[in-house]
Amino acid sequence: MALLSVSLLAGCAAEEATNEGGGSPLAAMPTALSNNAVAQAEVQGAPRFYSFMGLGAGKTWLDISRQAFEYDVSANRWSELPPVPVAEGRLASVAATVDNQIYLFGGYTVAPDGHEVSTPEVLRFDPSSRSYTPVAPMPTPVDDSVALVWRERWIYLVSGWHMDANVALVQVYDTQTDRWEQATAFPGAPVFGQAGALLGDTLVVCDGVRLNVIDDKRSFSASNQCWRGDIDPTLPTRIDWRQLPPHPGAPRYRMGAAADPAHNRLVFAGGSENPYNFNGVGYDGAPAPASRRVQAYSLDREAWLELPPLPEASMDHRGLLHHDGRFFLLGGMRDGQRVSPGILAFPDG
Repeated sequence: MALLSVSLLAGCAAEEATNEGGGSPLAAMPTALSNNAVAQAEVQGAPRFYSFMGLGAGKTWLDISRQAFEYDVSANRWSELPPVPVAEGRLASVAATVDNQIYLFGGYTVAPDGHEVSTPEVLRFDPSSRSYTPVAPMPTPVDDSVALVWRERWIYLVSGWHMDANVALVQVYDTQTDRWEQATAFPGAPVFGQAGALLGDTLVVCDGVRLNVIDDKRSFSASNQCWRGDIDPTLPTRIDWRQLPPHPGAPRYRMGAAADPAHNRLVFAGGSENPYNFNGVGYDGAPAPASRRVQAYSLDREAWLELPPLPEASMDHRGLLHHDGRFFLLGGMRDGQRVSPGILAFPDG
């Protein structure tokens, strides 16, 4: 496969790099954030990127944020939005856009003693009015899940963490009726921190972390599984699942993933091979290293493709954005578990 040129865009004011072709640098986010929910939409026909909540540079429970930001792609300018209207900041929330409305799903809170609570709220954010509206909450609150949009109406939350264990649920939210249904359950080991993307009627979910319980002792390990689900066009709650070969290399935690319609493939980028707590330290006590790896599952070939690596290792992502021939990772953790305000971009060609 031909090598694709890759560019690193703005880590902070001192880290800014030029665009491909020598253009001006893209502006960094106003503050460093990791584990932030990301989405894209339009305002008066112009593209915007969004970041909601997440973890600040201090990486403690005090650094969990309710902040929200909007990036005007054309003007190369960030602006602060009203904070997400929840009592406490959230980690591991996910976002999805339907009909130019952004839906924010749950996440979890962290108390001073480290106690974590999965939260049920779902908020609809209107980019035009910059306002939030509560909608029907999740029947089973999950965090560290994936949110996948089908046919500009339904949003699928696949597996994820609920309070003290993973769940195999596939919860489907109908944005037109504001109602939830249960779809065919996820057949693999239930996971959190997995990555997934949907193109046409097909979704692919990979990796993440499974919970192991042996003799009442709990531990976490990476899940080396990828599953393909084909949604029944006549019944949104029916999914035909089949296991795929895992992507080459070790499984990764908290990758970014998105569809690449022009090439009929699903792209997975970054992450870490060592599952970790929210501060970037592995459950095994070792600091988690970030990955530069980018891979794609080709729906035409039904095979994995190795793509050129990221210009800088990055992990702790809640989504991957795709616009105008490029993919974008907003924020995240770089080497050394450094929380970054920067944007990593790479082409889809």
